[in-house]
Amino acid sequence: MAKPDIHVSIAILFHQNKVLVGWREANQHQGNKHEFPGGKVETGESPLNACHREVLEEVGLEIDHYFNFDFIRHTYEDVIVNLHFFFANVSDAEAQKIKEPWSWYRRDELQDLNFPKANKNIIKRLNLLRKIKISDDLANLNTLSDDQYFYWRPEQNIKYSEALAQINPNFLPRLIVNISIWNALSELQQKMINIVQLKHDQLMKVKRGELQSGLTYIASCHEDESLMHAQAIGCEAAFLSPVHQTDSHPDIEGMGWKAFSDLAKQSNLAIYALGGVKSIDLSLALQHFAYGVAGIRDM
Repeated sequence: MAKPDIHVSIAILFHQNKVLVGWREANQHQGNKHEFPGGKVETGESPLNACHREVLEEVGLEIDHYFNFDFIRHTYEDVIVNLHFFFANVSDAEAQKIKEPWSWYRRDELQDLNFPKANKNIIKRLNLLRKIKISDDLANLNTLSDDQYFYWRPEQNIKYSEALAQINPNFLPRLIVNISIWNALSELQQKMINIVQLKHDQLMKVKRGELQSGLTYIASCHEDESLMHAQAIGCEAAFLSPVHQTDSHPDIEGMGWKAFSDLAKQSNLAIYALGGVKSIDLSLALQHFAYGVAGIRDM
């Protein structure tokens, strides 16, 4: 006998680098586990409309816009589930309306919660690492610590796909590349690299609805306008720079921690402090509403 094959819409709701999580009752499928808001797509209903309806019914929030986040098909012993993930940013005013059993959890706390097995890869994707090393040398991939990504900024006259073909594929999920490089890679390499960077000029040309589902986009931002645009089009993270004046850009004055903090605390993006920032500055950066730190030297 064929298993039931159902479609479910799930909402990832962000507020100040935290994610909204609830609890499934024992009498529900996959009960006594943590869950994101969502539920079964009804007959004649689109997954997006189901997401709007479920969040309103379960959480009491009527959110204007959702972004496509991911799709997962998972087979349990008793049912096949097609999970349509969407995400949205929740304002301060909306966040104050949240009541039990819903609670906000940091991204790095999600891995310690008891979610259904179908959510495993989503939890891993949401748990962004705190440090990003920047270099043109791919050998740095071999020396990363457990809390680091590697943002590869190569020279433009090399063949990107061939260069990455020499790298152990197991390292590729820790790699960040610019969107122009990602577009030049093989299909297999694209599937293994999940975080894509947008330069400031690339970012400002992108419109809402143009980003690809299943990828995490990190935008290079320098001011309030670009941060707001990054969030408005569906980016999940941002480099905010320069915090300090740097040797590579001595003609550009750093904004300092006070200005950085004023910008970062207004955003729901996971913001990485960049520009004269070192690995040892992580605690200081977190105090100023950063999610993490990024840099070329001492990272």
